[in-house]
Amino acid sequence: MHEQHTSEGGLLFDFILSFPFLLAILFYIGAGLVSNRSPHLQTWPAWRYVFWTIGVLCAGVAVIGPLADQARIDFRAHMMGHLLLGMLAPLLLVLAAPMTLLLRTLPVSAAKKISLFLRSYYVRLISHPITASILNIGGLWVLYTTDLYHIMHNSLWIHVLVHLHVFLAGYLFTMALIYIDPVAHRYSYLYRAIVFIIALAGHGILSKYLYASPPEGVSQNQAEAGSMLMYYGGDAIDAVLIFILCLQWYKAAQPNKRLAASQ
Repeated sequence: MHEQHTSEGGLLFDFILSFPFLLAILFYIGAGLVSNRSPHLQTWPAWRYVFWTIGVLCAGVAVIGPLADQARIDFRAHMMGHLLLGMLAPLLLVLAAPMTLLLRTLPVSAAKKISLFLRSYYVRLISHPITASILNIGGLWVLYTTDLYHIMHNSLWIHVLVHLHVFLAGYLFTMALIYIDPVAHRYSYLYRAIVFIIALAGHGILSKYLYASPPEGVSQNQAEAGSMLMYYGGDAIDAVLIFILCLQWYKAAQPNKRLAASQ
Protein backbone atom coordinates (compact mmCIF):
# COMPACT_ATOMS: atom_id res chain seq x y z
CA MET A 1 0.00 0.00 0.00
CA HIS A 2 2.85 2.39 0.83
CA GLU A 3 4.53 1.67 -2.52
CA GLN A 4 1.25 2.27 -4.36
CA HIS A 5 0.73 5.58 -2.51
CA THR A 6 4.30 6.66 -3.31
CA SER A 7 3.85 5.72 -6.95
CA GLU A 8 0.60 7.67 -7.19
CA GLY A 9 2.23 10.67 -5.50
CA GLY A 10 5.14 10.49 -7.93
CA LEU A 11 2.81 10.35 -10.91
CA LEU A 12 0.86 13.36 -9.63
CA PHE A 13 4.11 15.29 -9.09
CA ASP A 14 5.29 14.43 -12.61
CA PHE A 15 1.92 15.46 -14.04
CA ILE A 16 2.11 18.85 -12.31
CA LEU A 17 5.76 19.30 -13.29
CA SER A 18 4.94 18.63 -16.94
CA PHE A 19 2.71 21.73 -17.19
CA PRO A 20 5.53 24.29 -17.65
CA PHE A 21 6.94 22.24 -20.53
CA LEU A 22 3.54 21.92 -22.17
CA LEU A 23 2.92 25.64 -21.76
CA ALA A 24 6.33 26.43 -23.28
CA ILE A 25 5.39 24.51 -26.41
CA LEU A 26 1.91 26.03 -26.64
CA PHE A 27 3.15 29.59 -26.07
CA TYR A 28 5.82 29.21 -28.75
CA ILE A 29 3.34 27.85 -31.29
CA GLY A 30 0.85 30.57 -30.37
CA ALA A 31 3.49 33.27 -30.74
CA GLY A 32 4.40 31.91 -34.15
CA LEU A 33 0.79 31.97 -35.29
CA VAL A 34 0.32 35.54 -34.04
CA SER A 35 3.53 36.61 -35.74
CA ASN A 36 2.41 35.10 -39.02
CA ARG A 37 -0.62 37.40 -39.09
CA SER A 38 1.60 40.40 -39.81
CA PRO A 39 1.68 41.16 -43.55
CA HIS A 40 5.10 42.79 -43.17
CA LEU A 41 6.87 39.71 -41.78
CA GLN A 42 7.88 36.45 -43.39
CA THR A 43 6.17 33.29 -42.19
CA TRP A 44 7.92 31.81 -39.18
CA PRO A 45 9.77 28.67 -40.41
CA ALA A 46 8.15 25.35 -39.55
CA TRP A 47 11.51 23.79 -38.68
CA ARG A 48 11.88 26.22 -35.80
CA TYR A 49 8.66 24.85 -34.27
CA VAL A 50 10.16 21.37 -34.56
CA PHE A 51 13.43 22.39 -32.90
CA TRP A 52 11.60 24.12 -30.06
CA THR A 53 9.23 21.22 -29.44
CA ILE A 54 11.97 18.58 -29.45
CA GLY A 55 14.18 20.78 -27.28
CA VAL A 56 11.45 21.24 -24.67
CA LEU A 57 10.72 17.50 -24.73
CA CYS A 58 14.42 16.70 -24.22
CA ALA A 59 14.49 18.96 -21.18
CA GLY A 60 11.25 17.44 -19.91
CA VAL A 61 12.47 13.85 -20.26
CA ALA A 62 15.55 14.75 -18.23
CA VAL A 63 13.53 15.88 -15.20
CA ILE A 64 10.24 13.99 -15.50
CA GLY A 65 9.52 10.30 -15.86
CA PRO A 66 11.55 7.07 -15.85
CA LEU A 67 14.90 8.57 -16.84
CA ALA A 68 14.70 11.20 -14.10
CA ASP A 69 13.73 8.57 -11.53
CA GLN A 70 16.56 6.27 -12.58
CA ALA A 71 19.05 9.15 -12.55
CA ARG A 72 18.72 9.36 -8.76
CA ILE A 73 20.30 5.92 -8.34
CA ASP A 74 22.17 5.34 -11.60
CA PHE A 75 25.04 7.60 -12.68
CA ARG A 76 24.64 6.51 -16.29
CA ALA A 77 21.02 7.68 -16.36
CA HIS A 78 22.08 10.86 -14.59
CA MET A 79 24.66 11.57 -17.27
CA MET A 80 22.14 10.91 -20.02
CA GLY A 81 19.88 13.45 -18.36
CA HIS A 82 22.81 15.88 -18.22
CA LEU A 83 23.37 15.56 -21.96
CA LEU A 84 19.68 16.11 -22.69
CA LEU A 85 19.11 18.95 -20.23
CA GLY A 86 22.42 20.77 -20.39
CA MET A 87 23.52 20.27 -24.01
CA LEU A 88 21.00 18.96 -26.52
CA ALA A 89 17.92 20.85 -25.28
CA PRO A 90 19.77 24.20 -25.12
CA LEU A 91 21.15 23.70 -28.63
CA LEU A 92 17.71 22.97 -30.09
CA LEU A 93 16.07 25.82 -28.20
CA VAL A 94 18.72 28.31 -29.31
CA LEU A 95 18.22 27.21 -32.92
CA ALA A 96 14.49 27.89 -32.47
CA ALA A 97 15.34 31.60 -31.96
CA PRO A 98 12.76 32.27 -29.21
CA MET A 99 13.90 35.86 -28.58
CA THR A 100 13.49 36.74 -32.25
CA LEU A 101 9.98 35.29 -32.21
CA LEU A 102 9.15 37.17 -29.02
CA LEU A 103 10.28 40.49 -30.52
CA ARG A 104 8.21 39.78 -33.65
CA THR A 105 5.11 39.05 -31.58
CA LEU A 106 5.12 41.75 -28.91
CA PRO A 107 3.85 45.32 -29.44
CA VAL A 108 6.51 47.81 -30.45
CA SER A 109 6.68 49.46 -27.01
CA ALA A 110 7.23 46.14 -25.22
CA ALA A 111 9.74 44.98 -27.84
CA LYS A 112 11.75 48.19 -27.33
CA LYS A 113 11.92 47.56 -23.58
CA ILE A 114 13.22 44.03 -24.14
CA SER A 115 15.74 45.29 -26.69
CA LEU A 116 16.93 47.83 -24.13
CA PHE A 117 17.37 45.06 -21.56
CA LEU A 118 19.34 42.95 -24.05
CA ARG A 119 21.75 45.86 -24.44
CA SER A 120 22.23 46.23 -20.68
CA TYR A 121 25.51 45.69 -18.86
CA TYR A 122 24.05 42.68 -17.02
CA VAL A 123 23.21 40.84 -20.24
CA ARG A 124 26.56 41.79 -21.70
CA LEU A 125 28.29 40.30 -18.65
CA ILE A 126 26.46 36.97 -18.44
CA SER A 127 26.40 36.48 -22.24
CA HIS A 128 30.15 36.99 -22.55
CA PRO A 129 31.64 33.72 -23.89
CA ILE A 130 34.06 33.46 -20.96
CA THR A 131 31.38 34.09 -18.33
CA ALA A 132 29.04 31.61 -19.99
CA SER A 133 31.82 29.00 -20.13
CA ILE A 134 32.65 29.43 -16.45
CA LEU A 135 28.99 29.12 -15.46
CA ASN A 136 28.56 26.04 -17.64
CA ILE A 137 31.80 24.04 -17.42
CA GLY A 138 32.83 25.48 -14.05
CA GLY A 139 29.43 24.60 -12.64
CA LEU A 140 29.91 20.98 -13.67
CA TRP A 141 33.30 20.85 -11.97
CA VAL A 142 31.70 22.14 -8.76
CA LEU A 143 28.87 19.62 -9.05
CA TYR A 144 31.01 16.54 -9.55
CA THR A 145 34.17 17.32 -7.56
CA THR A 146 32.49 18.48 -4.34
CA ASP A 147 29.78 17.06 -2.10
CA LEU A 148 27.11 18.86 -4.11
CA TYR A 149 26.31 15.77 -6.21
CA HIS A 150 25.63 13.75 -3.05
CA ILE A 151 23.74 16.58 -1.36
CA MET A 152 21.43 17.20 -4.32
CA HIS A 153 20.01 13.69 -4.00
CA ASN A 154 19.02 14.36 -0.39
CA SER A 155 17.39 17.76 -0.89
CA LEU A 156 14.55 18.45 -3.31
CA TRP A 157 15.25 22.17 -3.54
CA ILE A 158 18.95 21.73 -4.21
CA HIS A 159 18.07 19.05 -6.76
CA VAL A 160 15.77 21.50 -8.56
CA LEU A 161 18.27 24.36 -8.39
CA VAL A 162 21.10 22.22 -9.76
CA HIS A 163 19.01 21.09 -12.71
CA LEU A 164 17.84 24.64 -13.35
CA HIS A 165 21.44 25.85 -13.35
CA VAL A 166 22.54 23.05 -15.69
CA PHE A 167 19.86 24.01 -18.20
CA LEU A 168 20.27 27.79 -17.99
CA ALA A 169 24.07 27.60 -18.08
CA GLY A 170 23.90 25.27 -21.08
CA TYR A 171 21.52 27.61 -22.88
CA LEU A 172 23.64 30.66 -22.05
CA PHE A 173 26.80 28.90 -23.23
CA THR A 174 25.21 27.85 -26.52
CA MET A 175 23.75 31.27 -27.32
CA ALA A 176 27.09 32.93 -26.45
CA LEU A 177 28.87 30.82 -29.08
CA ILE A 178 26.43 30.78 -31.98
CA TYR A 179 24.45 33.95 -32.59
CA ILE A 180 20.95 32.94 -33.70
CA ASP A 181 18.89 35.53 -31.83
CA PRO A 182 19.76 39.26 -31.91
CA VAL A 183 22.92 39.99 -29.91
CA ALA A 184 23.83 43.54 -28.91
CA HIS A 185 27.38 42.72 -27.82
CA ARG A 186 29.04 40.58 -30.49
CA TYR A 187 32.45 38.98 -30.25
CA SER A 188 34.56 37.84 -33.17
CA TYR A 189 34.40 34.30 -34.51
CA LEU A 190 38.06 33.76 -33.64
CA TYR A 191 37.50 34.89 -30.06
CA ARG A 192 34.48 32.61 -29.61
CA ALA A 193 36.30 29.71 -31.24
CA ILE A 194 39.24 30.03 -28.82
CA VAL A 195 36.92 30.16 -25.80
CA PHE A 196 35.00 27.18 -27.18
CA ILE A 197 38.19 25.11 -27.53
CA ILE A 198 39.14 25.83 -23.91
CA ALA A 199 35.63 24.93 -22.75
CA LEU A 200 35.77 21.67 -24.71
CA ALA A 201 39.04 20.83 -23.00
CA GLY A 202 37.52 21.52 -19.60
CA HIS A 203 34.54 19.27 -20.35
CA GLY A 204 36.76 16.50 -21.68
CA ILE A 205 39.16 16.63 -18.73
CA LEU A 206 36.24 16.48 -16.29
CA SER A 207 34.83 13.37 -17.96
CA LYS A 208 38.24 11.66 -17.70
CA TYR A 209 38.55 12.75 -14.07
CA LEU A 210 35.16 11.19 -13.27
CA TYR A 211 36.27 7.97 -14.96
CA ALA A 212 39.04 7.61 -12.40
CA SER A 213 37.50 9.44 -9.41
CA PRO A 214 33.73 8.90 -9.12
CA PRO A 215 31.55 11.19 -7.00
CA GLU A 216 30.56 9.94 -3.56
CA GLY A 217 28.08 7.07 -3.75
CA VAL A 218 28.80 6.20 -7.40
CA SER A 219 30.28 2.79 -8.15
CA GLN A 220 33.34 2.49 -10.34
CA ASN A 221 31.43 0.64 -13.08
CA GLN A 222 28.74 3.31 -13.25
CA ALA A 223 31.35 6.06 -13.14
CA GLU A 224 33.22 4.57 -16.08
CA ALA A 225 30.07 4.11 -18.16
CA GLY A 226 28.69 7.54 -17.23
CA SER A 227 31.94 9.38 -17.91
CA MET A 228 32.28 7.69 -21.30
CA LEU A 229 28.74 8.76 -22.13
CA MET A 230 29.61 12.29 -21.03
CA TYR A 231 32.77 12.30 -23.14
CA TYR A 232 31.49 10.81 -26.39
CA GLY A 233 27.91 12.09 -26.14
CA GLY A 234 29.18 15.57 -25.37
CA ASP A 235 31.55 15.40 -28.33
CA ALA A 236 28.68 14.50 -30.67
CA ILE A 237 26.64 17.53 -29.60
CA ASP A 238 29.71 19.78 -29.59
CA ALA A 239 30.43 18.66 -33.15
CA VAL A 240 27.09 20.17 -34.21
CA LEU A 241 28.00 23.39 -32.41
CA ILE A 242 31.38 23.46 -34.16
CA PHE A 243 29.73 22.92 -37.54
CA ILE A 244 27.26 25.76 -36.98
CA LEU A 245 29.95 28.15 -35.75
CA CYS A 246 32.22 27.35 -38.71
CA LEU A 247 29.33 27.67 -41.16
CA GLN A 248 28.41 31.09 -39.78
CA TRP A 249 32.07 32.11 -39.91
CA TYR A 250 32.35 30.96 -43.52
CA LYS A 251 29.20 32.82 -44.60
CA ALA A 252 30.32 35.99 -42.83
CA ALA A 253 33.65 35.89 -44.65
CA GLN A 254 32.11 35.59 -48.13
CA PRO A 255 31.12 39.29 -48.60
CA ASN A 256 34.65 40.34 -47.62
CA LYS A 257 36.15 37.94 -50.15
CA ARG A 258 33.88 39.23 -52.94
CA LEU A 259 34.70 42.81 -51.98
CA ALA A 260 38.45 42.11 -52.07
CA ALA A 261 38.14 40.37 -55.44
CA SER A 262 36.33 43.35 -56.96
CA GLN A 263 39.00 45.85 -55.92
